[in-house]
Amino acid sequence: MRVRRGAFVAGEKVQFTDRKGKKITDQLVPGGSTQTEHGLILHDDVIGAVEGTVITTVHAKREAQVNQVYPEKDKNKPWKSSRAIGGWEYAAMRPRLADYVLSMPRGAQIMYPKDIAQVIQLGDIRSGLRVLESGAGSGAMSLNLLDAVGETGHLTTIELRSEFARVAEANATLYYGEKPAWWRLLTGDFDSVAASLPEHWFDRIMLDMLDPWNRLDQAYRVIAPGGVLVCYVTTTTQMSRLAEALRAAGCWTEPQIQETLERTWKAQGLAVRPDHQMIGHTGFLVISRAMASGFAALKKRERYSKDTVTDVDELTDEQREARLEELELRDISDHKLRKVLRDLDRQVHELGEISESEESGKYQNPKGAEQSAD
Repeated sequence: MRVRRGAFVAGEKVQFTDRKGKKITDQLVPGGSTQTEHGLILHDDVIGAVEGTVITTVHAKREAQVNQVYPEKDKNKPWKSSRAIGGWEYAAMRPRLADYVLSMPRGAQIMYPKDIAQVIQLGDIRSGLRVLESGAGSGAMSLNLLDAVGETGHLTTIELRSEFARVAEANATLYYGEKPAWWRLLTGDFDSVAASLPEHWFDRIMLDMLDPWNRLDQAYRVIAPGGVLVCYVTTTTQMSRLAEALRAAGCWTEPQIQETLERTWKAQGLAVRPDHQMIGHTGFLVISRAMASGFAALKKRERYSKDTVTDVDELTDEQREARLEELELRDISDHKLRKVLRDLDRQVHELGEISESEESGKYQNPKGAEQSAD
């Protein structure tokens, strides 16, 4: 795995950040330039420089800033093609993996870094492991899995659509400078491709797909006993259906379900507060582990007084009436009931005394001071 250090070279990606925090990521090309709102960054000024160098945009006519794809959008902005710009400073850095993922070309919606980090941590994905991934998308998760397992590990990715597979492969090649040798990218539906994979060979499985509950049989066949299954779904109905399917299969441990919310903060002098915007719900992570063949998963003992399975709309009229009566007759101890009644009687009595005092023109507060009624 190539680690880039030292001066920038042609062909690699560079992130330019201005004083307002606006970021632009581009690939360095000899004789090329990066167009910004404040002029052009000449790539020849960046190639050969080290990280942390400040690059100043060159002066250019605003005509270079007119939207080249949809020029009609700028037809009512004549100043764009008449005023000279330039002299804006940008700091040049190599993008972090999180920055690269958010800036890379996308063929499909990517997972956010906050969710990817949880997949790596909760899925216990680390150096040397063999990981199976379903759903490459644009390659955001694949890149992080490749980094986590390293050259001593192995990643196999199954992508249904060939065009998405090409996007993911290209993004990985640009990031590493070459296609990672420890990555096998296969195209096709999960069940058909997984059927050709060896049994109990993978240590971890990551499923990012529409219906992961329909892929549990093949997933169990190829995962090693004790292996970790991590599924990423976006809706509550998907999450619930997957959890019930894992329990019904009997060969997966009780699923752990969570989501992550991300909020950034501003800290400037005495102005310390959370930012007004945050990244809220993006998806659920459902994590489970594979039991050894022939052993059923241990289950938590259910409380029979609490039915969480039966749908009330599927009951007959008599059953529904009985269910409603059960809900109305919740058990409460006599001691607790007497305590509740005493407390309510006391509050009603105090309310009556206050009302009588107000009618007589005055009442005495708890400290004994008299107050006249309005």
